[in-house]
Amino acid sequence: MARVTVEDCVVKVPNRFELVLLAAQRAREITSGAPLSIDRDDDKNPVVALREIADETVALDHLKSSVVRGMQKHVEIDEPEESHELELDTALFGIGAPAGVLTDAELDDEADAEDTEDTEEGNEDEEALPAETAVDLAQIDEDDELAEDMLEVAR
Repeated sequence: MARVTVEDCVVKVPNRFELVLLAAQRAREITSGAPLSIDRDDDKNPVVALREIADETVALDHLKSSVVRGMQKHVEIDEPEESHELELDTALFGIGAPAGVLTDAELDDEADAEDTEDTEEGNEDEEALPAETAVDLAQIDEDDELAEDMLEVAR
């Protein structure tokens, strides 16, 4: 077969659109280095692909699956994904939190502070506390004494 025509290939692949897809896929495979099943005869890759389809020297099922795999952009996994709410950092946009509304970080800080207060009330021994906490408690005691002294002077 010196020249291949569409009529020679339509006998093998009745749908012309499918024929174009299959021939293009085979031409891509040839370009990427796939071995030829017929002689090239100085023909370009699309013509060689059409000649291979007309001579039935290439498996059409393989070409169809290659076209499908090439068109897939995302392979879906059967496992459902967790939906996460979109969390935006308002500081990035120069927007402050509305007045009276605490951010998640502030709520976490308050909860941690309450937890530490509960544990501090249970511990009367300052030596059992970390060094930073002991220093903070000493500062609070000094501030309380200073406030009491100022109240006495004002009276």
